Amino acid sequence: MDTPLLLQVNNLNISFRHENEWLPAVEEVSFALHKGETLGIVGESGSGKSVSSLALMRLLPAKGSKVTVDGIFLQGEAVHQWDENQLRQARGSRMAMIFQEPMTSLNPVMRCGVQVVESIRTHQKISKKEAKEKVLELFRRVKLPRPEQQFQAYPHQLSGGQKQRVMIAMAIANNPDLLIADEPTTALDVTVQKDILLLLKELQQQTQMGMIFISHDLAVIADIADQVAVMHKGRIVEAGKVEQVLKHPQHPYTRGLLACRPPLQQRLKRLPVVKEFLDNQWPEGISQMWAELTVPEGERASNHQKLYAQTPVLQVDDLKTYFSVNTGLFDKKHDSIKAVDGISFDVFAGETLGLVGESGCGKTTLGRSILRLIEPTAGRVSYQGVEINKLNENELRAFRKKIQIVFQDPYSSLNPRIAIGDAILEPMKVHGLHENNTLRRKKVIELLEEVGLEAGHYRRYPHEFSGGQRQRVCIARALAVNPELVICDEPVSALDVSVQAQVLNLLNRLKKEYGFTYIFISHDLNVVRYMSDRVLVMNNGKMEELAEADMLYAQPQTDYTKKLIAAIPGVKSIPVG
Repeated sequence: MDTPLLLQVNNLNISFRHENEWLPAVEEVSFALHKGETLGIVGESGSGKSVSSLALMRLLPAKGSKVTVDGIFLQGEAVHQWDENQLRQARGSRMAMIFQEPMTSLNPVMRCGVQVVESIRTHQKISKKEAKEKVLELFRRVKLPRPEQQFQAYPHQLSGGQKQRVMIAMAIANNPDLLIADEPTTALDVTVQKDILLLLKELQQQTQMGMIFISHDLAVIADIADQVAVMHKGRIVEAGKVEQVLKHPQHPYTRGLLACRPPLQQRLKRLPVVKEFLDNQWPEGISQMWAELTVPEGERASNHQKLYAQTPVLQVDDLKTYFSVNTGLFDKKHDSIKAVDGISFDVFAGETLGLVGESGCGKTTLGRSILRLIEPTAGRVSYQGVEINKLNENELRAFRKKIQIVFQDPYSSLNPRIAIGDAILEPMKVHGLHENNTLRRKKVIELLEEVGLEAGHYRRYPHEFSGGQRQRVCIARALAVNPELVICDEPVSALDVSVQAQVLNLLNRLKKEYGFTYIFISHDLNVVRYMSDRVLVMNNGKMEELAEADMLYAQPQTDYTKKLIAAIPGVKSIPVG
């Protein structure tokens, strides 16, 4: 490498105290980063990637954690030997960090611009007026719309992508030599994600800063990194140039991470999981796996011919859901947000209809309007001949047994004070299913085992489970009333690609066993294509196009759909076999 060495990490080890013992979280991690270079660190949750970055910034709590290292050198200076005053001066100026969740990283009671001003004036001796001008210029650099208004806005008034741009502006405000970006695009739309990645690349070219980009998704790493380090169980199991590692992965874990993301080039019977590669189920690699799991030619077309010969079970005609907003504090006029604006489509028994679009396009509102969790403004929704929008309250409650929903965030949709077994049992009780609680508990245990959990999990609370396990609990709760149609609202958006593969396989297996019909809502186009028979693309409350999934991806008809597909990360970099 011709550029100067910026960062050198030698033999980093991190442990955390649990009861009376120290448990290793990171072991023998070493890497180097040159000026103007991006190192991607990839791995599942718990692999040690975020903890390692916190250790570089010396942000881990002294109590409860233990860090040993042969050396952390920033431009030749021994960071591991700095005192608190040196660290305080360096953080935010020489090295900065973009955290994964901007909402929890920004102060909710301080205006966004003021927070960035504070960061600048901590490290630079300039006036408030000069700092404000610098912040407005930074907001323009990170392409934040209406910088003057956003300066005065509170974090909750901005979208996820806008909040992330504020965090990036704060991180680069003092021209750091090293920028650590910890999952900065997780749960963002593909278009917003593409914008953030391009922005970071552009800023890096302007300042020649070194960047460590942390992600669980190798496709994202493919688009931004020069070098990659793959972490598994606290160790780096593979490292090298991005192109080399992606096209010729050597470690089974790397192969598994690559393979478990739904591919755009193939249609698989099911998604492989990382464990199968670690168990050496496909010794010849991804190409062997695809040969075994690829859907036979003609099978999908034959299934669709039978599927669409039926009468639709769900008919949505000219559905509209508008929200009124005041135009001002003392203004009696109201504007309408047209969240769903004249949508019409049919769903057939046994079909998975994908709903895709950017945040704010109306897809979640559409799903909830079908169920009348949000009352539609106009239009007609009919299920098996029953007009849902004409049902009274009691009829609607009884009807909801037939249509259930799996929400995006399993943690917020489960009561933290109720054991998960009782949460699954409750809807059975509400709808009078099974004769008594003994039979209901027996059914709950069957459902837990059906979704890959255990009977012993019955008495556990939501906080005792991982994100993927909580989503399995929510799926079990939706199954508790024997539904016919399930609306899945972003059910895997916040999960690692490996856990995501397990949940998607579970949903498809349950569909096959129980004959479910799905409406599958997501902003992840890889996932939507894999799951769906047809895909409906939404934009600003309206339908852009509706087509068979493979056809839509191969021959998109509208400019908006073309833009969405072009934004999918890693399309040109991830190998096809």
